Amino acid sequence: MPTQKPVYKRILLKLSGEALMGGQEFGIEPKIFQMMAREIHEVRSMGVETSAVIGGGNIFRGIAPSARVMDRVAADHMGMLATVINALALQDALEKLGTHTRVLSAIEMRQVAEPFIRRRAIRHLEKGRVVIFAAGTGNPYFSTDTAAALRAMEIKADIILKGTKVAGIYSADPEREPNATLFDNITYLEVIEKGLKVMDTTAISLCMDNRLPLIVFDVRNPGNMKRVVCGEKIGTMVRS
Repeated sequence: MPTQKPVYKRILLKLSGEALMGGQEFGIEPKIFQMMAREIHEVRSMGVETSAVIGGGNIFRGIAPSARVMDRVAADHMGMLATVINALALQDALEKLGTHTRVLSAIEMRQVAEPFIRRRAIRHLEKGRVVIFAAGTGNPYFSTDTAAALRAMEIKADIILKGTKVAGIYSADPEREPNATLFDNITYLEVIEKGLKVMDTTAISLCMDNRLPLIVFDVRNPGNMKRVVCGEKIGTMVRS
């Protein structure tokens, strides 16, 4: 029987904005958001120091046609602001469950979030607060995947948990290729060589260079996050 005690002390959860849409074309599906908040609340209640990075695709998708004709830097800044919207929504959902949180933004906006300061983020985690990192890295041309890898290394997280809409990493898109193979374990180098769309190459390279493990799992299945944190073999483990 797998242990019900966590095997990780400090984690970073990466959620894509698209995972929050549910069946909508864009925006936030309240039921999905509340379910994810409960999952994070339960993991934090086990004593795991928990942080999160959320993408902004669910917000940005609504303005994507306009963004295609915009300057890349301006469009990326809009995407960063979309992640702040999601971070504040997650903060609200968690605090309604009684979980203390802090939103730390890479772009200064003191009225709604604290500025990102590494030592402050670590101190919040040590005090039992869920830390939500917003606005990516604060720089254009870098994805929220890269922001997740960077923040995980800065706070010395034990692992990155990437919540997706599928069971793990497949040899091909399982929605288009029904016979695609699900990997139980794979190396970072194999992810790059096979061109698997797990995270962008910059994020994968950062994790590989710093030997930071990653688990990709289906976050929409209730209880999966807790099972992963307790060491059950769910999803795909990526490591050097």
